[in-house]
Amino acid sequence: MARTFRRPRQSHPIAELNVTNLIDLGFTLLIIFMITTQVTQEQTIPVNLPAESKSAQQNVDKSAHFVAISIDAKGNTYVDANPKPVGLAELRTRFHVYGLEAKPPVIRIRGDAHVPYEKIVALMDELKKANLLKFTFDTQAASK
Repeated sequence: MARTFRRPRQSHPIAELNVTNLIDLGFTLLIIFMITTQVTQEQTIPVNLPAESKSAQQNVDKSAHFVAISIDAKGNTYVDANPKPVGLAELRTRFHVYGLEAKPPVIRIRGDAHVPYEKIVALMDELKKANLLKFTFDTQAASK
């Protein structure tokens, strides 16, 4: 008796889909979305930053935590892109909490170009009272 050792041919196509690449793509897009969301949230408060001449920038400490304080043209103060203005009493409370942290955050002052200088100085005074001595001023590059 003769035996055949051939396998019977499969007449249907393989319908399995390799989703590993799709999962990698999904995680990559999620990371990009998380990074760009924080950057764009900060820009939601309309502040016309003052211009400065272009100069070399200092390297930023990678472990530093930043808190943005924005002051719009009307003099309203905002903390971390929250669209609701913050009063002076709440601002003092937040600064006090930030000052008690083991590693206090670096405060980014985003003052509008038309805000009276007195408002910025008052903000800096409150920062010093809360022992927050590291702060930066956000500006935009001067157009040529």
